[in-house]
Amino acid sequence: MTAPSGRRLPLHTGLTYQVWTWGAASAPTVLLLHGFLDHGRGWTDVAAALAERYFVVAPDLRGHGDSDWIGPGGYYHFFDYVADVDALVDALAADRSPLHVVGHSMGGTIAGYWAGARPDRCRRLALLEGLGPPESDVAPPVRVARWLDGWRAARAAPTRALPDLAAAAARLRHHDPLLSAEVADRLAAWGTRPVAGGVAWKHDPLHLTAGPYPFRREVAAALWRNVTCPVLVVDGAASTLRLAQTESADRLACFADARAAVLPHAGHMMQRHQPAALAELLGAFLS
Repeated sequence: MTAPSGRRLPLHTGLTYQVWTWGAASAPTVLLLHGFLDHGRGWTDVAAALAERYFVVAPDLRGHGDSDWIGPGGYYHFFDYVADVDALVDALAADRSPLHVVGHSMGGTIAGYWAGARPDRCRRLALLEGLGPPESDVAPPVRVARWLDGWRAARAAPTRALPDLAAAAARLRHHDPLLSAEVADRLAAWGTRPVAGGVAWKHDPLHLTAGPYPFRREVAAALWRNVTCPVLVVDGAASTLRLAQTESADRLACFADARAAVLPHAGHMMQRHQPAALAELLGAFLS
């Protein structure tokens, strides 16, 4: 396993990101965007394989990993992540644009939105179960009330501690039966911080609240239709979070140049389950 280089990178959105990199900086850039409650080093095995040909950049998104949490009064609205990605691309250096972008789950939705807003800056786009969630049927008054209550509760709640790293790894495997013990141990070490009574996840607990703005298919579709680069959409064959086939096909059709693939023996967290096969699939697409 190739260890990444890490650095702190201030963004013009006001936050400082932790950014992990692999490979030679002179190579073409691939930006990897992780999913909900994950972190940049969750890409390690895929990134190390891609680094043979690319300069791989994997940030911890705002409120995740070692990147800044938002300050008092702030929240994690979805397009804030898109603004961070745009700022990150600027900070990496203007001559790195256009670049390849790969996003998983939430990171895929972020990547698709950014590529639609900045079509001239994205060379190729890979979305790993990243076409957004099913549309919500929760009524807006109910959703907003839940958000208000959740925000208050999240900030008032004490830090939840797990007794040790072994307990954190066990929690990861409980939620993901396809995850190996070795990978779970690594992710637990990278994704937790010491606290009184043990360890706690690094992500901001505010992420566990439901935001006031649901996924809007018409907004996503308008952005996807503006993507001009080739697009690859990948599903895990064993995923329990895949969109229904008709919904997935409908969303895929929004892109001008898209193709779909299914990764065998992989669930939703495919970069953890089948990193070598995923890296091979991505390498063939990006080249």
